[in-house]
Amino acid sequence: MDPASDPRNPRAGVVAAVIALACMLPLVLSNYQTFQLTLALIYAIALLGLNILTGYNGQISLGHGAFYAIGAYTAAILMDHYDLPYWATIVPAGAVCLGVGFVFGLPALRLEGLYLALATFALAVCTPQLLKYKLIEEWTGGVQGIVLLKPDPPPGLPISADRWLYYFTLAITILAFLFGRNLLRGRTGRALVAIRDHPIAAETMGINAALYKSLAFGVSAMYTGVAGALGAIVVQFVAPDSFSPFLSISFLVGVVVGGLASISGALYGGLVVEFIPNVADSISKAAPWAIYGIFLIGFMYLMPSGVAGALRALATRKKTRKAQGADVAAPLARNAEEVPQKSQ
Repeated sequence: MDPASDPRNPRAGVVAAVIALACMLPLVLSNYQTFQLTLALIYAIALLGLNILTGYNGQISLGHGAFYAIGAYTAAILMDHYDLPYWATIVPAGAVCLGVGFVFGLPALRLEGLYLALATFALAVCTPQLLKYKLIEEWTGGVQGIVLLKPDPPPGLPISADRWLYYFTLAITILAFLFGRNLLRGRTGRALVAIRDHPIAAETMGINAALYKSLAFGVSAMYTGVAGALGAIVVQFVAPDSFSPFLSISFLVGVVVGGLASISGALYGGLVVEFIPNVADSISKAAPWAIYGIFLIGFMYLMPSGVAGALRALATRKKTRKAQGADVAAPLARNAEEVPQKSQ
């Protein structure tokens, strides 16, 4: 049995408690706050995909906003032109982005570091313009985009549409994180990390670096495409200007602040991407992005390894203190037992 799935494992208890809390939150929050949490979960799925590529495989991407847009438009077109149910658009959106990401990853094999980042950034810059192209305007809606109807909850379920979409997104988020955890803790994950840390040694050991790098791009794009499809369903609107290059930068910021090479870091990053700009706007209406920048500087100064890294360091420190306390207490207990014996 996997130790993480053992109910006696404290980590499994923490995960169960977090899921239970996530299920209860919509019952005490307003519809708008529930909508915000839904977006945070959607961003967490996208950030997990980007973390597979950047955190675990070491390929920097500034173009994942493009895959988010492709997933969103795939779902919107299937719903608007083909009357496909909203839940049936998730898999096609992920499949399309998987193929696009894998194909894009093949020529990107020749690029590394900043050159790869610039190539992916070019993808993010050109995608909004391509969505406005006249030859595909009939499908994409051009500048005006596509307006979607909000899905109703299943018949007989006495909750609002916003709460239903939250639970729908939460279920997909749990499945996405389970799949990502199994992928990254298996042979594929070890190969990705080996390529990131020692590419020459990885190839010497028989790892096909080209295949795994392209696979990382494809899986990463698939996650982001699924997130884009969910975003289109929840927001009920897609337009080219909604997927500016700043969205790609926000994804990278979320990955770094949440924690590189950390599965849980994607959740923290999703919360940061969704709520920190709102907090900055509430602090200063005149210069919200200046406040946002101050927040990011504070995060990097106080938690250079991200939120997940800071929490891991705190947990390790507590375990070390407990171990040191046990080491000190043991000799004292032995001495206390020996004193009466000597007096006798």
